[in-house]
Amino acid sequence: MKVSLFITCLSDAVFPRVGDAMVRLLARYGIALSLPLEQTCCGQPAFNSGYWEEARRSARTILQAFDDSDFIISPSGSCTGMIHHYPKLFEHEPDLLKRSQRLQEKTYEFTQFLVHVLGVTDIGAVFPHKVTYHPSCHGSRLLGIKAEPMELLRHVRGMELVPLPFAEDCCGFGGTFAVKMAEISGAMVTEKADHVLETEAEVLTGLDMGCLMNIGGHLRYRDKKVRVMHLAELLEEGVRLA
Repeated sequence: MKVSLFITCLSDAVFPRVGDAMVRLLARYGIALSLPLEQTCCGQPAFNSGYWEEARRSARTILQAFDDSDFIISPSGSCTGMIHHYPKLFEHEPDLLKRSQRLQEKTYEFTQFLVHVLGVTDIGAVFPHKVTYHPSCHGSRLLGIKAEPMELLRHVRGMELVPLPFAEDCCGFGGTFAVKMAEISGAMVTEKADHVLETEAEVLTGLDMGCLMNIGGHLRYRDKKVRVMHLAELLEEGVRLA
């Protein structure tokens, strides 16, 4: 069985430790992740901006990169969600349509793979901190990822998990939205950060580094000492502490 890591642009270029954490965690279950080097951006920025032909070029590269993989795992609900749009991009190209449908079927966000494919809900982690969780829009709305991360977090020993007020509100990132609508985006992330601070949590976790980067950057701007971690990082650190 070939299980491949779709690292995504942000994790590859800015947050490589997220990929490292996934590799180490999955190795505990006998999975050696492959990393196809020809992979590229999923095409979401172009797709969301209306540049579908440019998005198709990225999508063709992704299709080629993961063609022989049995499973593809991503640390991003957003980028995984974009792959679900590939059949729409190739609806008039029968061969690529079939390949994109196969790719969609075998691509999982990290927590989906742990819970639904491996059947793992308790990874044996210990994390003695107060934590709150931000559910990213694309993961929760496009992919329906809600129970999986909470199930994993509930089994972490020594951790106090506190609910985030108005958790399902967008953080304001939205990729190109943050650039095109900067003032609105800034107001949204200010509100989101206020809710994070309201919890008095030591750590904010989530499934998308775009959202966590946006919230974490705003918290640092306000000189607030909240640690921001992808859930894979939190679990991997917790395993080392156990």
